[in-house]
Amino acid sequence: MPDTVKDRIAAEFRKHEADVLDLSHRIGADPELAFEEHRTAAAIVDLLRTHGGFTVEEGIAGLATAFSATVGNGSLAVGLCAELDALPEIGHGCGHNVIAASSVGAALALAPVADELDLTVRLLGTPAEERGAGKAIMLREGAFDGLHAAMMMHPTLKDMAAPHIRAMRHWPITYHGRTGHASRPFDALNAGDAVTIAQVAIGLLRQQIRDSDRIHTVIRQAGSAVNVIPGHAVVECMVRADTLDEVDALWTRVRACFEAGALGAGVRLEIGEPLMSVNGFRHDHVLAGLFRSNAQDLGRVFPDYPDRSLGSTDMAEVSVQLPAIHPVLSFDRPPEEGNHTAGFAAAACGPEGDRAVRDGGLALALTTADAARDTQIRRRLTESGAFAWAGRNGAER
Repeated sequence: MPDTVKDRIAAEFRKHEADVLDLSHRIGADPELAFEEHRTAAAIVDLLRTHGGFTVEEGIAGLATAFSATVGNGSLAVGLCAELDALPEIGHGCGHNVIAASSVGAALALAPVADELDLTVRLLGTPAEERGAGKAIMLREGAFDGLHAAMMMHPTLKDMAAPHIRAMRHWPITYHGRTGHASRPFDALNAGDAVTIAQVAIGLLRQQIRDSDRIHTVIRQAGSAVNVIPGHAVVECMVRADTLDEVDALWTRVRACFEAGALGAGVRLEIGEPLMSVNGFRHDHVLAGLFRSNAQDLGRVFPDYPDRSLGSTDMAEVSVQLPAIHPVLSFDRPPEEGNHTAGFAAAACGPEGDRAVRDGGLALALTTADAARDTQIRRRLTESGAFAWAGRNGAER
């Protein structure tokens, strides 16, 4: 017997496919950085209002580009995250146009059957995934309150239903020395030298860390003229590990490397509060299994990769608070055109990106429908009540 509800969802997805792919292309061609995604958010909201049926709230959680669009009044509430953001100079090198469009397509496909499935579908526009952890802010400000589960799909170079996503903290580091003329170096204190010493120490430290740990640095400022000894230098450092406790343990050693730079160069070190902190991802493996099954029905293959690592994301903060999934679907591109490259950004606006929007968006919609119709899954998701941030509308679950 044909699965008429899922057939109708698929037909509805195809009905909106042209508009959803056009949305992906327009977002991809006009990348906007963290918390400045005004045109991106407006394009999504305009599309939802054009098709009707959604109750839209803009500027939620105190963020100008965050929004919520809700359809249905069912007892099971599922959030679909439409990530906003882009990378400086690269653009959509993580495929945020694909992520946003796939969630929009899923929401449009579910809208006509939401009440029939006893569903509430909430599409959330979530800014600043790359720098700023917009979802963490939205959690604290109540944007996820009332949900029983949250989902999104992310493109990469592999098909994985439950990738390994690490915890991360991101620190700003400043060295304060004394500027001087390069012909009189004995009158100066070279902040750039402190950066060099610290990076050499970190490079040596990498021999001593676990395979799953990562240390990244970028020099934001360390001089601007060859004949001027820099008295000021700015570095950013990101540390990743499986848990935030492990990040903090590794940071004590990384921090010592930055302190060594200050000591060796005779300059003053200033370390600011973390610019961003996120947990490791906690996958809801039942929902992830549903997504995998639906994506396989669409032709996707999920090999047992020995390396399942993906990076870090603020969606992990959501996963700590309520059942969540963050599956990834592949672009057929070479390794040198993986995430955070110009090649990946180009692919996100081409046929590979379109395929990911189609497969990911429809799989998200079908996964939501499966969860709504499975008595045991529905009961598990709803039995402890809808999520509410601790101290505001009830206990944190």
